[in-house]
Amino acid sequence: MTMIVKLILKTIFLVAVLLLLVIMGMNNRQPVELSMPPLLPKAQKYPAALMYFGFFGIGLLTGSILTAGRRGKSKSE
Repeated sequence: MTMIVKLILKTIFLVAVLLLLVIMGMNNRQPVELSMPPLLPKAQKYPAALMYFGFFGIGLLTGSILTAGRRGKSKSE
C-alpha cells in the first residue's frame, strides 16, 4: 500500500473518531463525577462530553508520544 493511501485511511479513521466525540458531546450534557484520590483532593464534576474529549486528547497525545521516533527497518538488512 502506498504512503498516500495509508495517510488517507488514517485521516478517515481520525475523522470518524472525532465524529463520535461530537455525537457524545451533543447527547451527554449531564455532569459526571471524576474521583482520583491520590491526584485530586476532591471529586471533580464536569459535563460528560468534556470528560470524553479530555480522555480522548490524553489518549491521542500518549499514542503520539509512544510512536514518535519509530523508524521502519530497511529491507536491505
